[in-house]
Amino acid sequence: MTDVIIAITYALAAAMSATVLNISGVTGPAFAAIVGVMQFAICAEIHVSILRRREKRRTRKEIAKLKQTTKEFAVALDETQAKIEEVKQAGEARASAQSKKIVAELQVLESLMRDFAGKISNKAKSVPLEDTYVERRTRDTARSYLDSLGESDLLETIRASLEENRVDLYLQPIVSLPQRKVRFYEALSRLRAEDGSLIMPAQYMKVAAPAGLMSVVDNLLLFRCVQIVRRLVQKHREIGVFCNISGETLSDEEFFPQFLEYMHHNRDLSAQIVFEFAQDAIVKAGVKGEQNLSYLASLGFALSMDHVNTLAMDFAKLKTLGFKHVKVRADTLTNGMQNAQASVTAEDLKKLLARHGLNLIAERVEDEKTVVQLLDFSLDFGQGYLFGEPRPVRDDSLKSLEKIEAVPTTPVIPFRKSA
Repeated sequence: MTDVIIAITYALAAAMSATVLNISGVTGPAFAAIVGVMQFAICAEIHVSILRRREKRRTRKEIAKLKQTTKEFAVALDETQAKIEEVKQAGEARASAQSKKIVAELQVLESLMRDFAGKISNKAKSVPLEDTYVERRTRDTARSYLDSLGESDLLETIRASLEENRVDLYLQPIVSLPQRKVRFYEALSRLRAEDGSLIMPAQYMKVAAPAGLMSVVDNLLLFRCVQIVRRLVQKHREIGVFCNISGETLSDEEFFPQFLEYMHHNRDLSAQIVFEFAQDAIVKAGVKGEQNLSYLASLGFALSMDHVNTLAMDFAKLKTLGFKHVKVRADTLTNGMQNAQASVTAEDLKKLLARHGLNLIAERVEDEKTVVQLLDFSLDFGQGYLFGEPRPVRDDSLKSLEKIEAVPTTPVIPFRKSA
C-alpha cells in the first residue's frame, strides 16, 4: 500500500512539472510530457535503489542475528551434552558405590553366617540329652511340632532357616491420630521352618539369646531394613522404619562396633531409620552402651524405646542419649499409670515427654474404644492390630506396602495381642 502511494506521489509530481513547463511556454506539450515521464522514471529508480540498500542492510542484520543465535545454540548444546555426561558419570559412580556396598554387605553376612554356624555347632554339643522345651503356643495349633522341639533341635531349625534365607521381614504400620495416616513402619523378623511354619521372636529369642546369637538375627533384620528403606526412598516415600535391636546386641562388644561402622557408611538413611531398644536394655546398657547409643544418634539416627514397664525414668537423659520416641502400651495409658509408677496422669504424659523432645506412641491398640480414650489424651501416634497387623514384605516388590497403608477405620479382626 505504501509503495502505491509513493508511486502516485511521483506521478503527480511529474505531471505537475510537465504542466508548469507547458504553461510557462518553455517547451511544447509533447516535450513537457516526455520530461514528466523521465522525471517519474528517475524518481522511481532512486526509490528502488533506496529500497535495495535498505533490504541489504536488513538482510545483513538478520544473517548476523542468525549466526549469533546459531552460536548460542551450539554453546547451549555443548553445555547440555556436558551436563548429560556429568549426570551419567555421577549415576555410574553411585551405581558403582551401591554395588560395592552390596558386596560389602554380602561379605559381612557371609562372615556372620560362618560364625553363627560355629556357635550353633558348639551350642548343640553342649546341650544335655534331657532337652528343655519351649513354651507351647496356643494360638496356632499348626505350629505344635515347633513347640515340642528341644533346644538343640530348635537351634538347628533356626540355623537352617537363616542359612537357607527363610527369614521374612514383616512391617506393621504406625499411624497418626486421629487421621490414621501411616507415618512409620515397625520392622519385625519372622523365621520360617522347613514346612513353612513361622518361628516367632518369642520362640527363637529363648534359644538365640542364651546362645549369644541375637546379634546375628539382628544383623539380618538390619540388612533387610536397609534394603526396604532404600526402596522406600526410590519411591519417594517420606516414611520411616523402626528397626529393633536387642539388648544382647547392644552389649555385644564384638558385633556392635561393626554395627556402628556399617551405619556410619549408611548414614544417608538416617532420616528414614529409627533404632528401637527395649527399656530393660537401656537400663542395663552401662557407660559403654550409652556411648554407643550417643554415637548412633550423632550419625543422625533417631532412637526409640519400647517394652516400657515403668514410667519412673529420666526423660532428660533419654533426650541426651538421642531418643526421639517412647512407646507405651495402650492399656498402661488407659488403666495402668499407677502400676507404671508414673509421676503424671495419662493426660499430662504427652506434655511431659514433649518438653524433653520425645514423641509418645501408644502401642498394642486393639479396639475403637481404646482409640477414643487415647484421643482424650491428645496422642499423636498409635500402633496395633486395629490399625494393621504385621504383613510380610517380599524382596521383589513393594506392593505389600500398599496393602499395609490401607488402614481400616473400623475393627475388621478379632481381639488379639500384638506381636
